[in-house]
Amino acid sequence: MPQITRISPQKVHAQAAEQPLIIDVRSHAEIDALSYPGCTRLPLHEINQATADQLTADDRTVFILCGTGKRAQLAADKLAQWLPNSLAIIDGGISAMANANLPLQQGSSPVMSLERQVRIAAGGLVLTGVLLGSFVHAGFFGVPAFVGAGLIFAGITDTCAMGMMLAVMPWNQRAKDA
Repeated sequence: MPQITRISPQKVHAQAAEQPLIIDVRSHAEIDALSYPGCTRLPLHEINQATADQLTADDRTVFILCGTGKRAQLAADKLAQWLPNSLAIIDGGISAMANANLPLQQGSSPVMSLERQVRIAAGGLVLTGVLLGSFVHAGFFGVPAFVGAGLIFAGITDTCAMGMMLAVMPWNQRAKDA
């Protein structure tokens, strides 16, 4: 199994002349909105043995980029099953790159980050469940309870089923003409 390390955005950028293999595991829409030049797109939900096999052209380290670092860790864990290459997670993801004033390509995609989408969806479900539980039937209080349990599970396991479901939604997919 390959070693998984962490690297700062500045150190990755310092290697830009060597054309490092950087894969961006965010959704297509997120990448369309803001990206680091030269990255290979491979959204987390598309990682499998076939897509991993396409990355093994040489023995270079594979740098993994996401929004803040959480999806990169999940991607590294998945890729480690199939890749002999060393894997390095870019600390802080694209957010840290932006904070470090590294050159990023600003796109025109109006889609917001998955983290914001999850917060909006969870808040909407909780509010809807409370309102329906208050005015329609007490059984609807189960909805916010289920969302709360899901958030606790997500915090403990550092995975988010709602985020994974939102990532495959049509608005988070790359446009056919792109």
